[in-house]
Amino acid sequence: MDFFDSAYRGTPPWDIGRPQKEFVELVQSGEITGSVLDIGCGTGEHALFFAQEGYDVWGIDSAPLAIQKAQEKAAARGLPVHFCVLNALELSLLNRKFNTATDSGLFHTLSDQDRPVFVHNLAAVLSPGGKYFILCFSNEEPDGYGPRRITKREIQESFCEGWSINYIRPATFESRTRAQGPRAWLSSISRK
Repeated sequence: MDFFDSAYRGTPPWDIGRPQKEFVELVQSGEITGSVLDIGCGTGEHALFFAQEGYDVWGIDSAPLAIQKAQEKAAARGLPVHFCVLNALELSLLNRKFNTATDSGLFHTLSDQDRPVFVHNLAAVLSPGGKYFILCFSNEEPDGYGPRRITKREIQESFCEGWSINYIRPATFESRTRAQGPRAWLSSISRK
């Protein structure tokens, strides 16, 4: 059993029981459009929120236990979300396109070697003009707690060919373990 699946035996610190406020604000501002793929959806709070707001939503995660919990929540709330167990490095296996892709906490877990594989797979499922939104730990967060920190430059270099970066702005990654969540980057990136 991998780290993430075992983390869902309890409640991991990133599972706050509601969507991140940054993603709620993206919906309120009209930035989330069309069909949505929530990558690394965990127990489904973002996917379920998008579905509640009327979007056609799919959620994928590599942790079977997280997907099971997401499916149980969808059934209990009567929300039509298609959840499936899938590695984010194999998105092309979905064999369909989305207008929007969201990522709350996945990108900063990818190794340097996995990033280009992920970006290639993301391009396979995101329609031209579609947007990818990343919420990831920022290098402005002091070392110690949590995952690897990501610099603006790393985001820019990962999405330099075939993509347009709309913005990379400071944000907060809400957490169950800290009142003031860690510093993060919220990025909006369009597929050309």
